[in-house]
Amino acid sequence: MQELTRLKDSISEYQGMANRQSDLAVLWELGMEEGDDSLYQEIDATLKELAKDMERLELNLLLAGEYDGNDAILTLHAGAGGTEAQDWAQMLLRMYVRWAEDKGYKIETIDFLAGDEAGVKSVTIQVAGRNAYGYLKAEKGVHRLVRISPFDASGRRHTSFAAVDIMPEIDDSVEVNINPVDLRVDTYRASGAGGQHINKTDSAVRMTHMPTGIVVQCQSERSQIQNRDKCMRLLRAKLFELERRRQEEKKAEIGGEYQAIEWGSQIRSYVFHPYNLVKDHRTGAETGNVQAVMDGEIDLFIEAYLKNNISSKS
Repeated sequence: MQELTRLKDSISEYQGMANRQSDLAVLWELGMEEGDDSLYQEIDATLKELAKDMERLELNLLLAGEYDGNDAILTLHAGAGGTEAQDWAQMLLRMYVRWAEDKGYKIETIDFLAGDEAGVKSVTIQVAGRNAYGYLKAEKGVHRLVRISPFDASGRRHTSFAAVDIMPEIDDSVEVNINPVDLRVDTYRASGAGGQHINKTDSAVRMTHMPTGIVVQCQSERSQIQNRDKCMRLLRAKLFELERRRQEEKKAEIGGEYQAIEWGSQIRSYVFHPYNLVKDHRTGAETGNVQAVMDGEIDLFIEAYLKNNISSKS
């Protein structure tokens, strides 16, 4: 049903654009016949909107993966470096939240571990909306920041790292077997801001999948039952992603082109000093408008990644 809904939406979007193009052609002919220059501004503005929508529709066509249309689960981990790295993770979180809000996606915090002095140590959010995973999968990897540290009284330049992990939200139609015997479930009191109930009971849940060592936790809901449910959803997604990664690595090994992704191999660098530049090392896409990127304008990098993937497979 989700796939059917997505297809109907795509057809409806295309038909809407075709109707707008037809109306625009009629308006152009009317302006030419009557010599009405006042219509030109309206036509020009509509053309620009139509071109922007066409680019977005073309980008959607690049999302051909089986789970590209799903919601996304995004996890951020601060690298080594204490407060500096934790502040960087917070900056990335803000960047992704702003990007998602601009796209009209719904954002829900599943787990949040605050930094010791500033920023975050780790955070997991769900980004819900059409093609959320298809777009955000481009962000998976290590992100590197170079700047003059606001936490260094000497004003020295620092390099910080944060890891971004992206998984698709897996619905019940996808079979992921989890044996209850393999789970260790711990409960504890939620930390951070909360109401009169959330911090006074053992509502937060941590699940450990013993065979794989995968640990998930959730403290965003008021009840333990709700947090257990979200933990299971997160665990299913992580187990699915683990199996998918194993299969891809096995195929790559057979093909002789497997290359491990390690902590030091950043996918993108954000340089604030001595110059302004954000560059994606996989595609070569770059921009000097660092502030715009940190405000959520990352479509340049997402589009370049998707187009690069299509080119490499063709």
